Parts: sequence; C-alpha cells; structure tokens
Amino acid sequence: MENRAVYVALGVDLEGHKEVLGLWSSGNEGAKFWLSVLTELRNRGVKDMLIVCVDGLKGFPQAIETVFPLAQVQLCIVHLVRASLNYVNWKERKQVAADLKPIYRAATAVEAEMNLESFMVRWDKYKAIGKLWNLLRTPRAKTASTPARTCCYTLNIG
Repeated sequence: MENRAVYVALGVDLEGHKEVLGLWSSGNEGAKFWLSVLTELRNRGVKDMLIVCVDGLKGFPQAIETVFPLAQVQLCIVHLVRASLNYVNWKERKQVAADLKPIYRAATAVEAEMNLESFMVRWDKYKAIGKLWNLLRTPRAKTASTPARTCCYTLNIG
C-alpha cells in the first residue's frame, strides 16, 4: 500500500456553476506536478482562467502564469490567515484574526490597503504578518468583484 494524495481542480464558470475539471494522484506535490496538470487542462480545452486560488505552494503561481498568462493568482484567504496566525501568541490570536477581516473583506483594493496599514500600526509587534500580506502586492494584482472574491477559497467546494 502506498500513501498518495488526490488533488482536485475545480472550475467556476462566469455564471457561478462549479465543475470538477479533474482528479490527479501524486506521491508528492510540487510546481512541476501542477505545471503538468495545467498543461493537461489547456490541452483538454480550457481556454483561460480568470482567477486561480492557490494554497501558497512555492512555484505554483509561476506554473500558472506559464500556461495561463492572463490568470490572476490569489492566495487562499484561509491559508493566508492561518499562516499569519502562526506568528501570534495564543492569547492574541482571536483579536488578530478579527483585525485581519477588514483587510480581506474590503470592497476595493484601496480600502484593503488602508485596512492593512491600520492593522500594521495596531499590531506593530507582528511585523512579519504585514510583510506576509505585503507580498501579495504585485503589479498584476487586482481586486476582483465581491461575488467573485467570495468564491475564491480553496476549501469551500460545497
């Protein structure tokens, strides 16, 4: 018997309908694995991807941009919040998590920026969290509309 993970690619079309694009099994997950999955999806007829929500795997955004250069890569908010809370002591986790919400629930990129700045002032002792969220600021990063953003979590398949 071998222990292997099964990965699922889930697509959401412009009308909001979810569709399983495929299941893949692999002994290890890496950018090279996902590059082959993305290439297979393109070869099977996927023409474009608007937003791709990922879990922070190193090299994954570059693999996506290789196959679908116009795709916007978004780090899953659940994964980002969990990574942020790794820096926080147990007594303050609940409050820090609450203070992160205005950032990712912001209606616009400008509002999110302002909320991030406020967070960084309040939680100056957790500079690493600010740095983590600042890594998401790229020239290509755009804020999707609220309905699109609310479906961009890697864990909400239901």
